[in-house]
Amino acid sequence: MTDTGLPASIEAAWGAQRPTRGPKRALSLDRIVAAAVAVADADGLDALSMSRVAGELGTSAMSLYRYVSAKDELLTLMTDAIFIDAAAVTSSDWRPALTELAWGCLRAYRAHPWAVRIPISGPPVTPHQLRWLETGLAVLSPTPLTAAEKMSTLLLISGMARNDATLANDLGAQDNLMPTYAQTLGRILPPQDFPHLLAILTTPVMTQDDHPDVEFAWALARILDGLAALITTKSE
Repeated sequence: MTDTGLPASIEAAWGAQRPTRGPKRALSLDRIVAAAVAVADADGLDALSMSRVAGELGTSAMSLYRYVSAKDELLTLMTDAIFIDAAAVTSSDWRPALTELAWGCLRAYRAHPWAVRIPISGPPVTPHQLRWLETGLAVLSPTPLTAAEKMSTLLLISGMARNDATLANDLGAQDNLMPTYAQTLGRILPPQDFPHLLAILTTPVMTQDDHPDVEFAWALARILDGLAALITTKSE
């Protein structure tokens, strides 16, 4: 740990330089993290190890420990790396900006599905994730929301994106998932006990598979509708 209480590799992600001796090193923290992300993208987290990453870089595992002291640190840095573009917004108005932040977060998880398997062990401390949070707080700053309400809003949005990506990973690419589910329920549910559920089984919501973007967009819009109502109420 350093004077900040953070691992040296996390400080390095913020631009702090470790003191070094001897000739300039061929490796860098960015190269190590990029190689680790590439391994996880190609073969999943189970294939990720310090030795595998070292092999991709043509060096020894021991040489990586000069930059990253533990695999958990590497996972933290990998998770941060995938959010490099997640905070990009084109609007200063809170609703369209939060919409862009939500989709940016979801795209990061979808592009790197292994990331949702990494447990959340605490609040974010890395640059790109905190930039996402800072951007969200900035667009909410003109609103009458309290600090707690702003933070809760952003945690709700990021959590929804992570949950959506997790569910997609768990279910996989299953064709006709909802129609098959509806047919199964139609055979096993007693009509007298489940009249409302059975009535829904023949509607489009159960007889066709919606694109995941449609479901995410609907859920996000409802969150933002509620936030808009709260902002209006607090502004009166």
